[in-house]
Amino acid sequence: MKELLAPAGDKATAICAVNHGADAVYVGYSSFSARASAVNCGEEELAEVIRYAHFFGAKVYVAMNTIVKDGELDDFLAVFLKVYRLGADAIIMQDVLLGKYLHEKYPDVCLHLSTQAGVNNADGARFAKECGFSRVILARETPLSEIAAIASIMETEVFVQGALCTCFSGQCYFSSFVGGNSGNRGRCKQPCRKKYTYLDGKSETGYALSLADLCVGKKIDELIAAGVSSFKIEGRMRRVEYVAAAVRYYRALLDGGDEKKAFQELRRSYNRGNYTVGLAFGQDNNFISDRVQGHIGEKIGVLVRDGKGWLCRGAHGREGDGYKILRGGEEVCGAFFQSETPFGIRLSVNGNAKVGDEVYITTDSSLSTLASHQRRRKIAFILHFAAEEVPTAVYRGERISGDEILQAALGRPLSEEEVAACFAKTGDYPFEPEAEICIENACFAPKSALNAFRRKVYAEIYRLETERSVQDYRPSPFPGNEAKNSAGTAVMGSEFLFSGKTELLIFKPFDYADGKEFSDFFAFASAHAERTALWVPAFLTDADRALIVRAAEKFDALYCEGLCGIPLSRELGKEMIAGTGFNLTNAVQVGQLQEFVWSKELSEREQRGGYALTAGSLKLMDLIYCPFKKRCESCDRKHFYKLKDETGRVFLVRRYRMSSCRFELYNCAELVGLRKEGALFDFSTVENQDEVWKSRAELNSLKACFASYTAGHSVRSVL
Repeated sequence: MKELLAPAGDKATAICAVNHGADAVYVGYSSFSARASAVNCGEEELAEVIRYAHFFGAKVYVAMNTIVKDGELDDFLAVFLKVYRLGADAIIMQDVLLGKYLHEKYPDVCLHLSTQAGVNNADGARFAKECGFSRVILARETPLSEIAAIASIMETEVFVQGALCTCFSGQCYFSSFVGGNSGNRGRCKQPCRKKYTYLDGKSETGYALSLADLCVGKKIDELIAAGVSSFKIEGRMRRVEYVAAAVRYYRALLDGGDEKKAFQELRRSYNRGNYTVGLAFGQDNNFISDRVQGHIGEKIGVLVRDGKGWLCRGAHGREGDGYKILRGGEEVCGAFFQSETPFGIRLSVNGNAKVGDEVYITTDSSLSTLASHQRRRKIAFILHFAAEEVPTAVYRGERISGDEILQAALGRPLSEEEVAACFAKTGDYPFEPEAEICIENACFAPKSALNAFRRKVYAEIYRLETERSVQDYRPSPFPGNEAKNSAGTAVMGSEFLFSGKTELLIFKPFDYADGKEFSDFFAFASAHAERTALWVPAFLTDADRALIVRAAEKFDALYCEGLCGIPLSRELGKEMIAGTGFNLTNAVQVGQLQEFVWSKELSEREQRGGYALTAGSLKLMDLIYCPFKKRCESCDRKHFYKLKDETGRVFLVRRYRMSSCRFELYNCAELVGLRKEGALFDFSTVENQDEVWKSRAELNSLKACFASYTAGHSVRSVL
């Protein structure tokens, strides 16, 4: 199976993707979609998309991949079953534990696990399969060796084209806490695409967190060899021309078409940072696009001047084309097509350009024809006309009868040419008709009756080709949000500098292979904690897993940020605490867990029992790449770096090491809150830990511990 899967932000884009050869499309419904800003599809539009795709043998997957709160469960289920009844081939979900519950109740609904679930290794895939998911959409950070291991376990879907998130899949809270727009609710405002500077000389002012667009190109052959089932194009927010160009390019790669021309169309439709092959193949030099943030298109030449103005020699263009002028890799200004000359194109430049600046075409008006491409499918049927009978059509053994009895011809009888001309008009149906026409006796059919019969025949053929029967499930009630047993107090960090004692101490090593770090931790824990837990990040390669297995022996529990922690904890016989990375927001999830921490995006009144992040460091992102472009030979290997935005806010970046360096970005303001039971204090970046610890019971005293602070979502959760 080699499925080419295309994005669609609306009905028109979905149909266009199918027209250009997509084997499947994924769309959002009007609610519970992780691309809330896309047009998405309502019930009627989605039904049309599904019928159209099924007519061409393509599939439709519906994304319902946001986090779901208790008060939304009934609405989520109603949409879930509605989408299923409309004929969706699969529903994409982020919430694996809610998916497990739904699979048990509605086993005929095919479930795909969203990339937001962060599956990146065999442990996560096994758990997804155990929960009833038939396919896993891998985190974009998953290396090729892990992809092959996962593909041997279950059907695997991998991104090959489109935007890359700076943060590891499903773990980003940057937009949520900095701007109040949660990516986990489909409302990300992409603060990572703004300008930032590392204050310790690591970078100049630029787009330090912005990544180039993914384009695996010919490396798709390595993904095929690894056993990948579905090759996914990102872009539900992109224009229809981009989706068409991307489908055409990967269709050419998979089927041996004109990939050179198709790649040119793709670059001109959208190209951020001249593309990267992505982390599956190791971090390359193009991975971070810190000089140019947006679309740069395709380079077509350089600027020269003559007595009449600006020229780009050797290039061709047309009315409506647009350009960007770059110098040293940075955007200088824009330009528009003015006229064609024997030497190239004349441009109208709207900025301070210089001779020698590079010209990139970013709007190619010829690509607009991609959106209008029409696909048709041959349909063969038999038409029979006879006097004193109703006309009939036979399609694949099914008989379709007209509504009016034909009369004997008194004048000119009905001819084959007349019938053929009528049935050549297919209207909105994507048919290429091949009709065998049989006329017995001399009969007559008014044009209106013939047209009505044609419409009925085509409607019935389309129905026969697209209609599918499904199990008629009745919604079952969800379990109530019963109060869970309250947890004690927990403290998380790498170095501990507080007095007093806590029920649970969670250790986040700077280096998982450093034995002295662990010895120092256990020396502190013996006097300051009743239980200990080892912090297990959401992203784990096979080599990382081996480090966890070796380090876990002396710990009472594993504090896990991702799904892979569940089978790993079972294997090691350790208690498992589901961390904030699980994004727990409803009773169905926590009812399947013993110990857990609520999502950082819930308010205090929405949390019942368990732990909740209460005060201290507020992690916003996990970076599974080197933000300093892997200049290892000159790296100072510090634990912390400072990143400043355009407004002067400073964010701490913590480095830790497993089989390779990983990074965490923390909020510019610490979290402050009061929770009497189940309070989790994160001391990952806090220096005055003892002061914070002693002030934990009084809000104003706690606020005084920090230069800047926030209540986060404790008062008002995400919408």
